[in-house]
Amino acid sequence: MKQTMPNWLKKRALLTPNRPAIVFNGQITTFAQLYEATFEMAGRLTENGVKKGQFTALLLRNHLDSTVLLLSLQLLGVRAVILNNRLTAEEMIYQLNDSKASYLISEDVFQEKIIKIINSLPKLSVFTKEKIVDSGFYEPPIIEEIDLDEICTVMYTSGTTGYPKGVIQTYGNHWWSATGSALNLGLHEDDCWLCTVPLFHISGYSILMKSIIYGMKIVLHERFEVKEVLADIRKERVTIMSVVSATLTRMIEDLKEERLPDHFRCMLLGGGPAALPLLEECVQREIPVFQTYGMTETSSQIVTLAPEDSLRKLGSAGKPLFPSQLKIIDDGKHEVAVSEIGEIVVKGPNVTSGYLNRDKDSHDGWLHTGDIGYLDEEGFLFVLDRRSDLIISGGENIYPAEIEGVLVSHPAIQDAGVIGSQDHKWGEIPIAFIEKKLEVSEAEIRAFCLERLAKYKTPKKIYFIDRIPRNASKKILRRELRTLLQ
Repeated sequence: MKQTMPNWLKKRALLTPNRPAIVFNGQITTFAQLYEATFEMAGRLTENGVKKGQFTALLLRNHLDSTVLLLSLQLLGVRAVILNNRLTAEEMIYQLNDSKASYLISEDVFQEKIIKIINSLPKLSVFTKEKIVDSGFYEPPIIEEIDLDEICTVMYTSGTTGYPKGVIQTYGNHWWSATGSALNLGLHEDDCWLCTVPLFHISGYSILMKSIIYGMKIVLHERFEVKEVLADIRKERVTIMSVVSATLTRMIEDLKEERLPDHFRCMLLGGGPAALPLLEECVQREIPVFQTYGMTETSSQIVTLAPEDSLRKLGSAGKPLFPSQLKIIDDGKHEVAVSEIGEIVVKGPNVTSGYLNRDKDSHDGWLHTGDIGYLDEEGFLFVLDRRSDLIISGGENIYPAEIEGVLVSHPAIQDAGVIGSQDHKWGEIPIAFIEKKLEVSEAEIRAFCLERLAKYKTPKKIYFIDRIPRNASKKILRRELRTLLQ
């Protein structure tokens, strides 16, 4: 028997219509107003042919209009393919093709990318939000009940082969993610979540879902600007904020001798373990930091380290949230003993059922993360290697294989290897080693990459070497590249 719930936004507008839902650029939108705007948008999308069950892609910034568009698709039962607006047009075209999206909804600010997409995919129906607002209205067929097994969103994550895969996120995944977070952080009547992380990331989208499910005000920023963030924490009485080490460090630097107000109750820190000096400074300044481990496939955090354990368990990601499970397995898929190193596998109602248009893995519901770690005697997780070779830069996941694929497509490059290098500001940055077959400069290579890769994926340093080290199976020996870097 399938599990259903009342339409989330419609129910929330009924329960707490006058409660603030979103604050954007100083404008307060209540849940009743949010529902009205979303219903209106759903009618305009219906007029343009968007309907239940379709995959519709969105290329948007953090904006009040973006939340309305995202939620209007939920009202209609449309499956949202959410594109990372930092990607190049070429990267987006791959995802649009792979998802078989019927529509792309964007905005005029991305006109240059939109033109490239239209030229490559002439059959794709493309609308900008500016044009949708001017279109007609047709009474939308609102989904009164949500099937928790139905696909809500698809977000692409880079695979170890370099080809991104569309992670399926159901309504049930989002529901249980919000529930697990509430059971961990607690839920206060005056809670307010500040969102500077992108809505196209699971970190940002999950905050929007929490707002609707909890009836909680969120303060949405288009991007992270430290002075605006600190001002809004005070003005809007923010209690929770999602951060990565780079943004948390900038906030502490800008605060100088000041303290955060008493109503602020926690920083939810993702994007890899924090450095000891940062955590010690947060303790000194009485800023509670909840370190987390999660991914697109787990619909946000799945493991969290509480502040009382942050120094005692330095380097740990914490323990699994209440609805979730975790174990460490060896190459034979057997669970290992305490403190033994192996692959991290997770399970829970917040974990994806699989990847869009890919064969489903049969692992009895366990997600094989590809990450390496161990559990200590108290059940705390220590992550040793994020998805083998993954580079985490400012909270963004970067796979070396994707960059290497672009580099070796250059006519002057014979072979290439990419690794992450520690960076004070971003945590890590990508570094490339190049084996040339023709003369080429570092500047030419970087310009070539910028045309084909998002800026954050473009190698920040390039080294020319005689040969890329590989083993008998022709796999790059990244440990040797790391030695060269040192």
